[in-house]
Amino acid sequence: MSRISVDLSGYTDLPAGKVASIVTYLEMRARPLARPVSRPDLSLTRITDPDPAQYRSLFRRIGDEWLWFGRLAESDADLAALLTRPGYELWFCHRRGVAEPVGLLELDFTTEGEAELAYFGLVAEEIGNGAGRWLMNEALARVWSRPGMSRFFVHTCTADSPQALGFYRSSGFTPYKRAIEIADDPRLAGVLPLEAAGHVPVIGEE
Repeated sequence: MSRISVDLSGYTDLPAGKVASIVTYLEMRARPLARPVSRPDLSLTRITDPDPAQYRSLFRRIGDEWLWFGRLAESDADLAALLTRPGYELWFCHRRGVAEPVGLLELDFTTEGEAELAYFGLVAEEIGNGAGRWLMNEALARVWSRPGMSRFFVHTCTADSPQALGFYRSSGFTPYKRAIEIADDPRLAGVLPLEAAGHVPVIGEE
């Protein structure tokens, strides 16, 4: 594994072919005040036997714009094992009259007394109409209805939607840590198309 020294008081050059983002970690220790929203056209479906192709399709419809790539290199078997392991919940959000799912919710309860919001997102056409608040309310209800729950946490980064951090804070999460994440650019590896996440320039294309 190659390493670089990071200047904590200035700039650090990255090798071509790498991408970097600032990750913000957030948590809540108690259920926040309700922020109700009426969306009777939306519903959640628990997915216990996921089809890897359908999952990746939804993952990419939501995440290509934000450089989501963490699940795309997994084999079908590894992806299925990850999504169906004990304590892990995968949910698809559906809108009445739309054939394909429009949102993704993944909750990780594998640590007793804690839950991680592992993935949370909506397709672009559902942004800004209250669907995100509805989906978060569903997540909060599922987490805080569990006996002994003491912590709900999530992380987001600067490659994600610029609305994400503010949305999580308005939902009751409090930032507690930052980190720098450096990774191989998934577009150069062929995991994502070169035109994905246009707000993060590709540097290193031959």
